[in-house]
Amino acid sequence: MAVGAYGLSFGAAAVTAGLSTLQACVLSLLLFTGASQFALVGVVGAGGGALAAVAGALLLGTRNTLYAVRLSSLVPARGLRRPLAAQLTIDETTGMATAAPPGLATTAFWATGLSVYVLWNLATLLGAVGAARLGDPAALGLDAAVPAAFLALLAPQLRTRPLAAAALAGALVAALAVPFVPPGVPVLLAGLVVLPALVRR
Repeated sequence: MAVGAYGLSFGAAAVTAGLSTLQACVLSLLLFTGASQFALVGVVGAGGGALAAVAGALLLGTRNTLYAVRLSSLVPARGLRRPLAAQLTIDETTGMATAAPPGLATTAFWATGLSVYVLWNLATLLGAVGAARLGDPAALGLDAAVPAAFLALLAPQLRTRPLAAAALAGALVAALAVPFVPPGVPVLLAGLVVLPALVRR
């Protein structure tokens, strides 16, 4: 429920960025990786192009590929379950499956994945409908939802000095690039700075 509640922020942020309620919900149903979703609506909300928005979302989503490599031995999935497992391979399912006691990794993965998926999508709908009915989102400060939620997702990951240094370097590059490049490109440049640190990790 705690993770699903972030969907409220995403739904509100998506509508604030100019997406319709339907677009926000489809994005949650199909993309279903919070950081990538927030990155996409952040770029769109800043006036960036679709290419920059999608590229930023894909860059952040590449970590799920690394998760899939780790989970392939813990959570075997064949046939129709394989694409469903791919859709549910996110931070939370990976964390639960790798931390589960012996023999319970599969149960931890599916229980976490299905519950987060359902709650995330319901919360997205509620957040989007609520934001759409509130009127001008900027007047209520909802335009701060994307950066605030992004910081909330990022903060727990900064447990070591190398990770904190990588995040700081990415933020510095993005901040310096803002006046000189179109919206969305600073996020991509920051990602290129941070990517080597994540690969080494």
